[in-house]
Amino acid sequence: MSCVQIQAQDNSALIKHYEAYSKQMKTQGDIQGIINGLTHLNILNPSEARKDTLAYIYMSEGKEIQALNTIGIDLKVDDSDIALQVKAVCLKGVGQPEKALVHFEEMFRRSPNATIAYEMAELNMQTQNFTEAEKQVDYGLANVTDDMTKAFYETQQPYQVPLKAAFLYLDGLITFNKNKTTNVDAAVDILDEALKLAPNFNMAQIGKNALLQQKQAAAQETTQTQN
Repeated sequence: MSCVQIQAQDNSALIKHYEAYSKQMKTQGDIQGIINGLTHLNILNPSEARKDTLAYIYMSEGKEIQALNTIGIDLKVDDSDIALQVKAVCLKGVGQPEKALVHFEEMFRRSPNATIAYEMAELNMQTQNFTEAEKQVDYGLANVTDDMTKAFYETQQPYQVPLKAAFLYLDGLITFNKNKTTNVDAAVDILDEALKLAPNFNMAQIGKNALLQQKQAAAQETTQTQN
């Protein structure tokens, strides 16, 4: 009994130490120190909330694998909103769109909104599920507000566009994929709508240029065949 009591006192002292340590690391803005403190606390006194917080910090630092190793990848009925977000974002980040979708769908079930709908639409595009992607784009276009934005990172300088423009971009791609021969002009028109909202929308401009080049190539091929 004495040994158990001493061990409990030691654990209590260690917990207090790492709580104070974590608080000091937050004050100093030392992210690695915060991670170290929370890791020790989770070993000494396991807590789902603390584990979720640790995983969220890993995610915020771009360490998707560490975040997923901390909380796992499976959907649990008692997952917190933070845990769902971490699993969804990190699985998307490591190139697992189908697994990420499971968590985004649960996020959408709990709190339907245009931002999550966009993520789902984008993931369904990646898996070639254009029917589901179209449903989410339709929802997004009906529910998006002017203050919502979407960031893109394919250029050296990241940029933002109105979320509505991002939905129109996906809508253009979906329209093209429905019929890659007859829907080129319709898809270009939709991308033009996106570019009117966001003239800096590089992805939409790239998509439009690719479609116009395809149209021109098809026209040249037809002309050569006729000749």
